[in-house]
Amino acid sequence: MSIQTTIATAAETLPPSLARIARVIGDDPVMVTRSTITELAAACDTSVASVVRFCRTIGLSGYPALRMALATELGRESAQLSAPTSFGSEISVGDSLRDATAKVAALEALAIEETVGNLDYDALDAAVDAIDQAHRILLFGVGASRLVADDLGHKLLRIGRSAIVLSDAHEASAAAALGATRSVAIGFSNSGTTIETVRFLQAARSAGTTTIGVTSAADTPLAEASDRTLLTHAREPRFRAGAMVSRIAQLALVDCIFLGVAQRRHAHTVHALERTADATRALRGE
Repeated sequence: MSIQTTIATAAETLPPSLARIARVIGDDPVMVTRSTITELAAACDTSVASVVRFCRTIGLSGYPALRMALATELGRESAQLSAPTSFGSEISVGDSLRDATAKVAALEALAIEETVGNLDYDALDAAVDAIDQAHRILLFGVGASRLVADDLGHKLLRIGRSAIVLSDAHEASAAAALGATRSVAIGFSNSGTTIETVRFLQAARSAGTTTIGVTSAADTPLAEASDRTLLTHAREPRFRAGAMVSRIAQLALVDCIFLGVAQRRHAHTVHALERTADATRALRGE
């Protein structure tokens, strides 16, 4: 996982003083390559010792290692993605529409690359097996994660799988409490701390249901409530309406899950897709 994504992910769980450093770096990582440790500490309204502690918390030996890692990564990514010179920085009031969209597109491309590139294929295979064998599949997410649950539910429906996308927390908890033989509950939460989704998986596990969590970090409450955890990696810009980049990472992972399930019964999948395509073609006036 890249150093910028590591910092973005860590910011969700770090103590306040270190989280502030993560946010400042996330807003403008290029600043680190041009600043001394004293200058960065001042920009973060913290101490030099806290900056050193932050570096060690994210797995680096110190500030020189952080500067080197960011400089190398920013240069490589800017060249690979033909992004603007301010690649890596937050969207600002001074950005043109072209620059702002280029930044978002670059982050979304990186989210897909990092999510797929860092997949735990043993966990994915086990999750696909559980879904393939399930008689009932419960899907739940809140906000943008609900849209991702809808997407997987739609895909599974098209190949004849019994998938239920739950509409609210009360419905989710009620359905999860009714454990069934060979059932699976899948919860989506980028932060891994969305209480409604965590409780949904906890209730499902207590009822004997296999639980799968899709989140961005392995040390979250959602991951703890999951028998299998599938991780996404994304650097979410703070200038956004709901999840943007993290949603793209989740959708990429959903496609991987669906392809795995679809391949398990290839002939059945092809037949089901053909039949459902035929059924909807008439509705399009074809």
